[in-house]
Amino acid sequence: MSGAGTDAVLDTVAVTATKAGRRRAPRPRRRKLTLDYVSFLLVFLGLPVAIFLVFVISPFIQAVYYSMTNWTGFSPNMAFVGLNNFVRLFQDPTFVKAMGNNILLAVLVPLITLTIALIFASMITVGGPSSGQVRGLGGSSFYRVVSFFPYVIPAIVIGILWALIYSPGGLLNGLLGAIGIDTNEFAWLGDERTAMGASIFVIVWGMVGFYMVLFIAAIKGIPAETFEAARLDGAGRVRTIFSIILPLIRDNVQTAYIYIGILALDAFVYMAALNATGGPANSTLVMSQYLFRTAFEKGQFGLASAMGVVLAVITLLFAAAVFVVNRLTGGKDDGGRS
Repeated sequence: MSGAGTDAVLDTVAVTATKAGRRRAPRPRRRKLTLDYVSFLLVFLGLPVAIFLVFVISPFIQAVYYSMTNWTGFSPNMAFVGLNNFVRLFQDPTFVKAMGNNILLAVLVPLITLTIALIFASMITVGGPSSGQVRGLGGSSFYRVVSFFPYVIPAIVIGILWALIYSPGGLLNGLLGAIGIDTNEFAWLGDERTAMGASIFVIVWGMVGFYMVLFIAAIKGIPAETFEAARLDGAGRVRTIFSIILPLIRDNVQTAYIYIGILALDAFVYMAALNATGGPANSTLVMSQYLFRTAFEKGQFGLASAMGVVLAVITLLFAAAVFVVNRLTGGKDDGGRS
């Protein structure tokens, strides 16, 4: 038999075998649409999806539509202006400054807060004596309560308290004067050099306790034998944090980074309480403050809606960037493999 004939026969056999295999493959059985199954789908799938569409997707679509109009917010009349509002925003130096402040907060606040929270959580869980059983520092329960306490205070109260502390005649200047540092009644929130730094400190102070408790719970889920083995191998506390704790609680850190990043991208309550005018030269102005001012003081709800859309897009991009960085640095893939 020629080579061409042999190839034809082999091809025929292969096709036949493939068809036979396909015939032998069991077909997935369709689940019967019983009353219990249908009711389960409606309650646990249909209802949440409907609520999400009505209360999340629908308002966002509505905001996108309003962002392309000149709606004043107090009249049913509005004219479609297309992308003119977005063009105006990016030509407005005040809005660009506010957007830059938001991005700065989204970078610094999560980084500082989660670093401090992770250090405190490590001290409380595995930062105790270097010999004997792996445990935290003595009196760790007291530190946990004290650190968590600021989180239970409403954000507006925290902002007002720290605004008083930072005032020229406030507690901070008084304490500095008591130890011999004459600040000459320095206005910490009234100087462009210190306003943003002082505001960031307040947000970190108010949030670090919550994320410390979150990380403590995650670290306590790591088997104690893992820490014992690391100690036997001679790993110090710093090495334990970077080689054991961080890789094993990576998902918790990612979730925490997204949550506090979203808070930093908003930061309306903290910034409005600390400096309602946006600070000197708009040094602490954030997009949500400018949005509120544009909508309720200037009556430009269409332009304010465009600001909201920009803020939402930046928030989504921030969350996506966190997921991408986590994957690129060795995070879990979709299949759950490390």
